[in-house]
Amino acid sequence: STGVTVTADEIHPSLHDWQARMVIRAAARGRSAVFADTGLGKTRMQIEWCRLVGERSLIVAPLSVARQTVREAAKIGADVRYVRSPDQIVLGSVSITNYEMVHHFPASMFDAVALDESSILKNFAGVTRTALIAQWAQTPHRSSWSATPAPNDVTELCNQAEFLGVMPRNEMLAAYFVHDDEGWRLKGHAADPMFRWMATWAQAARRPSDAGGDDTPYILPALNILPVTVPVEIEQDGQLFATDLGGVGGRSRVRRSTLDARCRAAKVLLDSPGQWIAWCGLNDEADDLGELDGAVNVHGGMTPDQKADAFEAFQDGDIRILVSKPSIAGMGMNFQNCHRMVFVGLSDSWESYYQAVRRCWRFGQTSPVDAYIVVSDLEQQIVDNVRRKETEVTAWTARLIHHMKDEI
Repeated sequence: STGVTVTADEIHPSLHDWQARMVIRAAARGRSAVFADTGLGKTRMQIEWCRLVGERSLIVAPLSVARQTVREAAKIGADVRYVRSPDQIVLGSVSITNYEMVHHFPASMFDAVALDESSILKNFAGVTRTALIAQWAQTPHRSSWSATPAPNDVTELCNQAEFLGVMPRNEMLAAYFVHDDEGWRLKGHAADPMFRWMATWAQAARRPSDAGGDDTPYILPALNILPVTVPVEIEQDGQLFATDLGGVGGRSRVRRSTLDARCRAAKVLLDSPGQWIAWCGLNDEADDLGELDGAVNVHGGMTPDQKADAFEAFQDGDIRILVSKPSIAGMGMNFQNCHRMVFVGLSDSWESYYQAVRRCWRFGQTSPVDAYIVVSDLEQQIVDNVRRKETEVTAWTARLIHHMKDEI
């Protein structure tokens, strides 16, 4: 441990007792990960960690999340300021910047850094990821915060632990993983030792009771997953009847060949009044649906500020249909103002799907959430794959929480 001692009476009274305990443990560890599911108050816990642990603290987050964090901090009277350059830092406040700007900030200016939506590390190109880990390697207090970490994803696990200075990548691989034709995978006999080790530097909570709290205030309205199967004729090379998607190339061809049918089905749903989110995977899908009356397509060609402005307008009810990709709007945003969404197709990423659903189905939502998944018969294989991954992630999270409770 390299942390500081924090007492419960130092933590803002808006945090529940169980949230305060998570902050106290993370502060004591000094270099710690907090894996708290969506809607469990991760933002406020992170703000308190930064305020209490470091005299000069920096939060690094996606831009839209950074602006949202500033708004959330204002609700509890915390002084969190978005900064683009070192000269904007105000002593006594918590600074926050986005991942694209963090290289402008010398690490020597801070004694504490927090990575928000830290699972983003696995999406960075190798050079950027390595630079980020190296930039903060000497910072005394470090934390990473994520709702969807994946220890079964070797890349993410290594990046999280290496950023925190817990263990280098090569040692982790040697201790817990084996490499075969399918790549790196967890050794069967190493599972419990790995989760015991993780429990020394990470905390996880799917619900308040995992951290000793009361689940009652966090019971969510119903989540309705509603499949919409579109009839299409799909021709696969070498097959009289299409029976298998194949690899990445096959998946891409099928998605493009079913694009028009899926968009038509989505438009029927989006014609209903009220706010909607349309999750797309292809630019052509987003361009098509973005032409609907009342729709705004938040795409990769927009500046970070333009994206953040659109997200805030949607939160405020000024946009009826938000069209975007999970990679753009699917992390960290609070869209409880909306309770209906449609996936215009689905990728194999469980994290992408889960994060997108949880933008609306999270604490503070007052209506049942309807999530429509529009796929062809053949693409149902992708849906089944995502469900399999969900089962795996649920199992490992339970094991981490089990060992975490033993560690406390």
